[in-house]
Amino acid sequence: MADDRIPMTREGYDKKKAELDQMQNVEMIEITKRVATARDLGDLSENAEYHAAREDQGMLEARINMLRYQLSRAYIIDKDTLPTDSIAFGSRVKVKDLDMGEEEVFELVGPGQENPDKNRILTSSPIAQGLLGKKKGDKVEIQVPRGVIRFKVLEISVADLD
Repeated sequence: MADDRIPMTREGYDKKKAELDQMQNVEMIEITKRVATARDLGDLSENAEYHAAREDQGMLEARINMLRYQLSRAYIIDKDTLPTDSIAFGSRVKVKDLDMGEEEVFELVGPGQENPDKNRILTSSPIAQGLLGKKKGDKVEIQVPRGVIRFKVLEISVADLD
């Protein structure tokens, strides 16, 4: 991989860190207790409670490992140094959909700050990847799961990432 770092604001990083701490220090302890209690119920081969608790434990461990991985690759972006002449992490981008004639605004964010309802999209998403590096006035075609979308970049500013 060329550049596998994950850009994050301090707020996004802190949110992910708090989520990891919650999982490790609260949720994992609760699940471990459930596994122990279910184990005490007897025959493990026919113990649905035990198997359900072990499955929950495995899924939580996978989420913990994903968060650890993201945090280990994170680098903190200073919002004051974000560019406004080209699209990058932390950009607020106003585009015109050339096929639908509608305008949309996207904010390119890192893990922990995504919110599709507010058009806050991860920089790793197909739309963000297609927009990265573009300048005002550029036209871009982006391959997404449902086909190709065509945008014209109308405005670039710094997103309010707090």
